[in-house]
Amino acid sequence: MLTEVQAGPYTVRGISVGGVYTSLLVPELGVLLDAGVPIRSFAGTDRIFLSHGHADHASALGSLLGIRALVGKGPPQVYLPAEIEAPVQEAIAALGRLHRMKADLHTVPMRPGDTLKLQQDLWVRAFRTHHPVPSLGYQFIRRVSKLKPEYRELPPAEIGRRRQAGEPLFDEVERLELAYCTDTLSNVLERQPSLFDSRVLILECTFIDAERTVRDAQERAHIHLEEIASMADRFQNEALVLMHFSQAYSPAQVHTTLQARLPASLLERVRIFAPDSGRWFG
Repeated sequence: MLTEVQAGPYTVRGISVGGVYTSLLVPELGVLLDAGVPIRSFAGTDRIFLSHGHADHASALGSLLGIRALVGKGPPQVYLPAEIEAPVQEAIAALGRLHRMKADLHTVPMRPGDTLKLQQDLWVRAFRTHHPVPSLGYQFIRRVSKLKPEYRELPPAEIGRRRQAGEPLFDEVERLELAYCTDTLSNVLERQPSLFDSRVLILECTFIDAERTVRDAQERAHIHLEEIASMADRFQNEALVLMHFSQAYSPAQVHTTLQARLPASLLERVRIFAPDSGRWFG
């Protein structure tokens, strides 16, 4: 069942169930975050970001290529951890031979700290997440020019004249718009503190109850709700999208538990990425 939430100025649409499949579309940025299920309406997105190579996050890549071919779309750009570029290319090549069709994509390998321009003022920066396989999170950034304080009292005509003369009147400022962080230990938040300041943060929250403890979550390289609640006052985000809940919980249980266990100051900014009722499947 597809879910959609509004997080600040961004729509997050798709599905995410821990260990089963995750694929999230953010149409305002034109990006698809992971490809664990081949959602037809997502296939036209030209930029796909893979967090890692586990099947529930990457196995639908071949199906998406097939759908794109049916509708006349060329190869997408697939941003991914550099360590898995060759295996992904090999897998797609094998799929092409199996189907006796051309299966092609443009891979963009990234390492922690790499920053690439996507379009005009939109950039992406990769950061290391902590999982048993090579994995990355992605932070989407807008770079804008801002007039230096000492020139803000100048009339527009004078600013224009000086700018035309080549004077350095502006500073380039980064605005942290949206970050995606899944399948990781919670220490990623300490090692990448800018996540607390991203306008929107999409963050995994696989385990939520006392039956599965923080230690259980850490042994599986995932995050527990208790860890998020303990850091509630550090999240400065306009919206915090919690996702990737274990299939051990029903959607209703997820909503009830988060509403009961998160501090009100954080809960009002949390978007629970789970259906309001019913089941995860079917």
